[in-house]
Amino acid sequence: MPPVLSSSVLRPLARGAGLLAWLLTSAGWAAPDTLDTWLSARAREHTDWLENSLRASPGTGGLWREWTASEPMLPGFVPPGSLAPLIRAVESGVVNISVTAAVGREGTRSASGSGFLLTPEGLVVTNNHVVARGNDVASQIVVRLADGREFQAEVVGRDASTDVALVRLLGEDARGLPAVYLGDSDRLEVGDWVLAIGNPFGLDHSVSHGMISAKERVIGVGPFDDFIQTDALINPGNSGGPLFNMRGEVVGVNTAIISEGQGIGFAVPSNMVKDLLPNLSRNGQLQRGWLGVMINEQNEAGARIAVVTRVYAGSPAARAGIREGDSLVGVNGRRVDSFPQLLRKVSLLAPDSRVTLSLVRGGTPLEVQVTLVSRAAQEGVGVTGPGNLTAFGLSLRDITPDVATTLGVVPYTGLLVSRVEPGSPAARKGVVAGDLIVEVNRRKVKDLAALKGALDKGSGAMVLLRLQRGDVQQYLALEH
Repeated sequence: MPPVLSSSVLRPLARGAGLLAWLLTSAGWAAPDTLDTWLSARAREHTDWLENSLRASPGTGGLWREWTASEPMLPGFVPPGSLAPLIRAVESGVVNISVTAAVGREGTRSASGSGFLLTPEGLVVTNNHVVARGNDVASQIVVRLADGREFQAEVVGRDASTDVALVRLLGEDARGLPAVYLGDSDRLEVGDWVLAIGNPFGLDHSVSHGMISAKERVIGVGPFDDFIQTDALINPGNSGGPLFNMRGEVVGVNTAIISEGQGIGFAVPSNMVKDLLPNLSRNGQLQRGWLGVMINEQNEAGARIAVVTRVYAGSPAARAGIREGDSLVGVNGRRVDSFPQLLRKVSLLAPDSRVTLSLVRGGTPLEVQVTLVSRAAQEGVGVTGPGNLTAFGLSLRDITPDVATTLGVVPYTGLLVSRVEPGSPAARKGVVAGDLIVEVNRRKVKDLAALKGALDKGSGAMVLLRLQRGDVQQYLALEH
């Protein structure tokens, strides 16, 4: 590498080069224009080399480099400044929610949470667990705006599996309210800055900021787990509040924390909320649409592909011309990269929804229109009588042919978990509605009738289950 020359050295060289050019021209050795052009080109080359040499200086012994140039080291990166303008722009759309619910015959329970205004007419999004416990909805819901106004509210629709609820403010003054905008959570990247506003521990409109730590987290809350993980501080009372991106759009609904850790919070993605809201608004609850296919997730060129392995006769998929071997790669223009993504996007849509599915058949992209139908009800009954699992918080049902068709499994190959009691031993172990139990105390169970014999092999206070969720099976020991 040529030596680095300082400006004090370059200036005399430039003057010497000019003198050399005059002497050579005077002696007739070179034409003035040609020599000037050559000298200018050499000067430009040396200037470029000198700037590049100064851009990164070597550390001691050449073991590292240190950036010394005046321009930013990372092109396109602008260090964040104050978040105050963003907070002022969006905080009026964040609300506090206080609820009162009856407990037993005479007692009451009070709780609080957060939410955000979805429309100027007073629709509010929050968490289901803020306004309900199990099947019991709060008897009184009071929503307080940032400007101090308070409104009575009612639940329009809610869903425990996604922990999302839609609430409507009551009264003639519930109009012209400062609603927020929903953003595109699919565009989030790990490392994006986010902002959480809510009511933690009753501290009105508290703000925390952080970044996206991970996407598509499965934490065992329900069958539609697809959480955004963030290190923006989320505490009790933040539940139901918005997670904003740096454009001031809501990209998540703050939902859960890990009590043993710090800086680990979870939010329901805004795109899942968008899929769910029409269903809640129209039906008051999640009524799941059914497509009528069995899917096998395969790896192809390093990517996960949802491949159709069976199409049920007379199903919406069959009527739309979907075939075995088709790869399902998109729903309503949004790409899906795995079977869980496909399941979530289809199941959150209401029956009678018209859906555009993107397929790949033999390497050729196709689009088909499908009208979903109702999925068979999965509200099961608890196993009663001697030797049962109700003590562990589980309600089970047989996988009859009708139920098997909706699940895409073989009939009578296990028991379907239809409900898990909140706070029960099963809930604490992460069992969720929709799981299949294929073994109890190391004995295969094909139906409820086989369950009693399997339970007789245990101690009564503990039961060993073999659980199937999708293509994954695991053992769980439950105690009470």
